[in-house]
Amino acid sequence: MPIETPAMENLSTLTGKYGDEGDQLLFKVLNSGDFLSKVDQPVTEDFKTLLPKIAEKGLKYDLTVPFARFVVMNRHELALPFKRYQIQPVWRADRPQKGRYREFFQCDADVIGTDSLVCEAEIIMMMNTTLAKLKIDDYTIKINNRKILTGITEAIGAPGKESDFCVAIDKLDKIGLDKVLEELSERGLTQEAINKVIPILKLEGDFSTKIKTLKDTLKGSAVGIKGIEELEETISTVEIMDGDLNKVDFDITLARGLSYYTGAIFEIQINNVKIGSVSGGGRYDDLTGVFGMPDMSGVGFSFGVDRLYDVMEELDLFPASSLTSTHVLIIHFDEASKNYGLGVASALRKSEIKSEIYPDQAKIKKQFAYADKKNIPYTIIIGSEEMASNQLTLRNMVSGEEDKLEIDQIIKKLNN
Repeated sequence: MPIETPAMENLSTLTGKYGDEGDQLLFKVLNSGDFLSKVDQPVTEDFKTLLPKIAEKGLKYDLTVPFARFVVMNRHELALPFKRYQIQPVWRADRPQKGRYREFFQCDADVIGTDSLVCEAEIIMMMNTTLAKLKIDDYTIKINNRKILTGITEAIGAPGKESDFCVAIDKLDKIGLDKVLEELSERGLTQEAINKVIPILKLEGDFSTKIKTLKDTLKGSAVGIKGIEELEETISTVEIMDGDLNKVDFDITLARGLSYYTGAIFEIQINNVKIGSVSGGGRYDDLTGVFGMPDMSGVGFSFGVDRLYDVMEELDLFPASSLTSTHVLIIHFDEASKNYGLGVASALRKSEIKSEIYPDQAKIKKQFAYADKKNIPYTIIIGSEEMASNQLTLRNMVSGEEDKLEIDQIIKKLNN
């Protein structure tokens, strides 16, 4: 089912769900009226103490946290498990650059109210289906499990450091291994723990090789072994459903920085393009708990629509027809032919032919240049001769071919 949620949420709804770095990227909205009314004068507080007094709302950072709030508010009306899709803008106070925007659209699909791993398998199949329909064929679906990452922190002697560990290694493809190791040290991991994690982060091989190595590495961690079992079941379920696993890669370094993930995590990387991931998601076991409804497991993923657009543009995947908004431009010589053309435009539109008339008196060359620039495939040229005979000149702007036709004949030809 489709749903929508408001652009603005209470900051208490948004904060604490995305990790420290995510919280810093939340757009805060100043309270209405005298927003300083709750602030002691003069202002001596640091911003963390000051913020709740001057801003109680913020723009939504993603679609998942507002979805959890929606589920709790409507729990008595929803049939669980509840599946929803949602396409709306979100906002992040980021530094704009290629592939990173302050406002962008997300396209989410989630199911909540079940912990069945069939849902994870269906997500992999949905990702494959969507990208195939967009004619994107060179990509990798990265998959991991946060329980495995928790197990790694236990195995290297850094229990309780899962959040710091995930935030750091989530930057691996951006800043490189050496910088990640530096950050792990800054976040309190001992040198011994860091030395133990290096071979794990460098682990290579096919799915079975990585699983075999990790089972040995994590044998003392019950949660880590549980994560491996969930991953194996997800992959086997895709196989049972005759899904395509050729693009799926078990990436041990995949962490996803959002703090609410508890199980499977996903990310899609389009290969050979200069852009980051276009999709991400994962399992969250207790996101509704902060709204008073604990133990409600859900899983979902999100496409970044703007990033997908950037990828398709770079790969030149948009068909030429998608760039054409107008099918016919009516070109005229003077006021009389313009008025005649208005009737022609009306007749074309009633026949559902997308058309427009050049709105100003201008040289014919300028009107043709306008049609070329907008990739309009046809023009109808109206002069005194055309008005007298009701035989209009239809020009194919690609071939240059021209026909003298009555309006009914033009409509029939363009609708074929």
